[in-house]
Amino acid sequence: MVITACVVSFAHGSNDVSNSIGPFAAIVEVYTTGSVDGHEPVSLWILIFGGLGIVLGLSTYGYKVMATIGERITKLTYSRGFSAQIATALTVLTASVFGISVSTTHCLIGAIAGLGLVEGSEKVNKSTLNRIALSWIVTLPASAAFSITVLALMRISPI
Repeated sequence: MVITACVVSFAHGSNDVSNSIGPFAAIVEVYTTGSVDGHEPVSLWILIFGGLGIVLGLSTYGYKVMATIGERITKLTYSRGFSAQIATALTVLTASVFGISVSTTHCLIGAIAGLGLVEGSEKVNKSTLNRIALSWIVTLPASAAFSITVLALMRISPI
């Protein structure tokens, strides 16, 4: 399980972390070179900054998500956990190879729910899955609203 967790972490870094530090790296590139051509390698300090963000997020709020995914969707055994992690890593890495942005969390939840469905739909906690699905639906408009609000505040800021 430790090895598969490392493989999923590698996959996570190849996709989700890229999503989060990509805009920041572009801003730094515009600031330093005046344009974004996409051919400049991302500075090591930006990668470290992204890695530290992951560690901080994991250590402050990650336990809540881990409890939901690991305990509240369906019963997980070692073999099921292994299967879910390998399936997640393969899905995310395949998407990364093709430059497609996907969510490691979405992939893992789908894999775990699929494992529960193998034994029948009654083995899957539908209440938890419904709550997760609702959060996915709310995420897009909520993040758009936050982004619009931040930009509006920046435009009226005297700085």
